[in-house]
Formats: sequence, structure tokens, C-alpha cells
Amino acid sequence: MNKKCILLAAFMIFCVYFKTQAQNVDTSNFTDDYVKFTNEQRQFNDWSVSIFAGIPWLQSADFTSMENGASGRWRAGYDFQFSINKQVSHVFGLSLVGQYGETRQGYGEIDDLNGLPIDMIDAKTQYVGLSLLGDLKISSILRRIDNRSPYRWAANIYLGVGSLQYKAYMKNRQLGETEYTKNADIPLGIASLYAQGGVGLTYKINRSFDATAKAMYVFTGDELFDGSGDDGHYAELHKGAKGDNFVTTSIGITYKVGKHNEHLAWIDPLRELFSVTNKVASLSDAAQLEVCVFGDKDDDGVCDDWDRELDTPLGARVDGAGRALDVDLDGIIDLDDKCPTFPGPPNYENPELHGCPLAKDVPDAINAIIATMGGIQFNLDSDKILVESQPILDQVADVILTYGQNTRFLVEGHTDSRGTDAYNFNLSKRRMTSVIKYLVSKGVPPYQLTGRGMGYSNPKYPECKPATRCPEWKNRENRRVIFKLLDDEFESTESSGESVE
Repeated sequence: MNKKCILLAAFMIFCVYFKTQAQNVDTSNFTDDYVKFTNEQRQFNDWSVSIFAGIPWLQSADFTSMENGASGRWRAGYDFQFSINKQVSHVFGLSLVGQYGETRQGYGEIDDLNGLPIDMIDAKTQYVGLSLLGDLKISSILRRIDNRSPYRWAANIYLGVGSLQYKAYMKNRQLGETEYTKNADIPLGIASLYAQGGVGLTYKINRSFDATAKAMYVFTGDELFDGSGDDGHYAELHKGAKGDNFVTTSIGITYKVGKHNEHLAWIDPLRELFSVTNKVASLSDAAQLEVCVFGDKDDDGVCDDWDRELDTPLGARVDGAGRALDVDLDGIIDLDDKCPTFPGPPNYENPELHGCPLAKDVPDAINAIIATMGGIQFNLDSDKILVESQPILDQVADVILTYGQNTRFLVEGHTDSRGTDAYNFNLSKRRMTSVIKYLVSKGVPPYQLTGRGMGYSNPKYPECKPATRCPEWKNRENRRVIFKLLDDEFESTESSGESVE
């Protein structure tokens, strides 16, 4: 096959892919919530390094490595590869590959005297290659949307181009030659461009390592690679194979670099889509139902025929029976309660408090709300406060500022069971520091807050070690920050953590 045609085809495939990835985006349709993706928002690792070892088999040439001639002899060389890999998306990655190896090839026949195979031609080629390789993970493309099983196997298709430096040698035993003769010495450059393609199967060993087996077909397009020389050298040995191509079969290990718990190549891109699809389908079915045949007088979303409170104030949250919610059970509905989760004096006895507790009752009220809210949770391997936890912290800050001036709090950071003890201890300190800094940014005096990192020493669900024993919601609740009231006897040296001023 003509080398230029091969390289042109490979180049066109790369161009088509990147064109689809780099389409012009119409920003006129973006809402005010649009936020440009930055490096700080990354949740997955996308760099890795790999090493491979294998055997090259010269397959299409005047001299080959396998089943050559009547002797049927196989000649095995060696091939080593090192690559730096960048995962562009969950289905496509790029690798810069360095390759070093030696092929063994030749020609043999059966000795008529004793019936044993003999070598007529013995050749070898030492090569060094540098190539850019694309990796298409077809298993991610074909993965079912409802497949919730662990994702540990991946099928890969590879395609790439590069430059190959090689030195080819031949020894003609028919002529009594005992030393190799160099028939080619090709440097890296345009003249030695080559293309390669292949398939692979990858297994995810753990968070840091993958194992891969792959087979690649290398199109050198050169007549000189097998050591047979040009047509002027031993013309009777040339079989008309103008492109010396070979196959490499190898196994390797990949180390995934980065601080995050998961690599971009192994995420399930449809993990949320399936649940969202179900919700949309449910909403679509619900839209076909006829509701509120007898109307909804107070417009609270509960039909009058089963509404037990027909005069709910406009804007109040209600339960399934249409009654206004009063979460802290102080007799003041949440709509009018400025402290909806902190019980205040009941039945509007002190209307100026708007449902908030008296100053002397703040410690008991805060203990109750801490027990109710269950802590501030975090994503895996992260110290960033989740958006859904910020309203809780805002409320805690408001209550401390308004009613808890004479109280002090211990802020404890916790992790799940993933990671080493030392790493988890530092991560838990970072989490409690994030919460304390958030409260201080809301005006809480630093002297009222003391921090302590707990690591995995006091999990909410101790049975989740290792983490794979539990569903993810339990591990998520182990990744939390909780609050405790401090008395005058608390000593900071006991905290094993750090106070944040």
C-alpha cells in the first residue's frame, strides 16, 4: 500500500474528529447561569503514563518472522513501548508513544538429507519509533444506558502516525556468510513516516493502575525494512513485497496520574442520564392525568377535594394534605418563621422574635438542628462545600450571629474509608477549614469556632470499610463536617486538629 495514501487517510480521520470537537459554539443561547469550564472544576484525572512489552512479527515482506518457507520456523524479536497519555473525553484519548525493538526474520527450507529445517537467510532489524496515537474507547460508546454494573473492562481501537528509525541486517548462509551485513540505515524523518492501527482490551485494576493487552499492525511502506535490501541485492530472494509491514503483540500497565479518585476514561457518562430520563418520563405520564377536578382555592398545589387546610397563606410550603409546614413544631408556620428549623416560643407569644429562640435557649436549639441536618457533606476527594449545604451553613451563621454570641462550637471534619489514614486526616482538616472559612465570611467571629480533623476515625456508617461494601449514599454521609457545642473544659490540644482564626 502506498505510504502517502495511508498517512493521508490517517490524517483525514484525525481532522474529522477534531472538527467535531471544535465546532463553533453559539453563545447567544447561554443563560446567566452559564459558567466557563475551568481547571478548578475538574473532577477526574486525565493524564497517565504506560509501559508495554511484547513481540514484533514481520508479516508482509520478502523475509518474514512466522511460517516462513517449508521449515515453518518462527523468529521472535522484542518490542518495548513507553507512552504519555492525555484523555480528551471519556471516549477518546491521545498518546505520545516511544518505541524500541528488534524484529527477527529470514527464509528457511527442509534439508533433503536429514529432513531438518535449515536457515538459508537470517535477518534482523533494530528500530526506534516516535508516534502520535489516537485511542477510541468503543466500549464507552456502546455502553447501555441502563447498565449499572461496575465498569472495569474497556475495548479500544487505536490509530496513529509517526516516524521510524531503523537499521536492517542480513546474513546469507547459502553464500557461507557468518556475519551480518547492514543493508539499510534509515534515520527519523519524513522519509521514514509510518502509520499503525490496532485493537486492545483494558482492565481497570484499581484507582491508579490499568492493564492492557493490544495488537498493532504497523505500515512501514518500506522495501528495506526486512533487511533484504533493494532489488539490486540478492534479486532472486525478492518476492515483490514492496511494503514491509509487521504486527506487534504486547501487554502493558498504565499509571493514572492525578489527585482525583477517578480517571476520565473510566467514568460512566450516562450515570445521571438514566435517572433523569426516568424522571422526565414520570412527569410526561403525570401530565396526561386530569388533576384538581374541584379546583384549588388556596393555590397551594393540593386539590380542594383532599385539602385539609383550604386557606393556606399564599407562598407557604405544604404537606400532602395541604397543611402549611412547621418544621420546628413551634406553632409558627415556616412562611412566617425566620428560624424554621430552630423552635422558638410557641403560638406567637413573642412576635418580635419571628419564631426564633430566646438567647438562653440557643444551645439546646442548635443541638437539635445539628442532629436534624446530619452534617455538611462533600463530594469524593473534595473539600469544596456542596451547593445544597450552603443554605444550612447560612442558617447556622444567622443563628450564631443573632442568638449565640456567648457560645463556642467545635467543627469536626470527616472522610470515608478510601485513602490512607494520613491522607484522610489532612482531607478532613481541609473540609473543616472550608466550613469555618465559610462561616467567618458570613460574619461569625473566628473565636467562636474551633476545628478538628477526624479522618476516618468516627464514621457515621462504620460498616463501610472498604467503601465498596456500601452504597454510595452511605459513603457520602461519611464525608461530612459536623458541629458540636463546646463547654469551658474543652482543650484545643485534645482536638488533634487546628483552630482557624
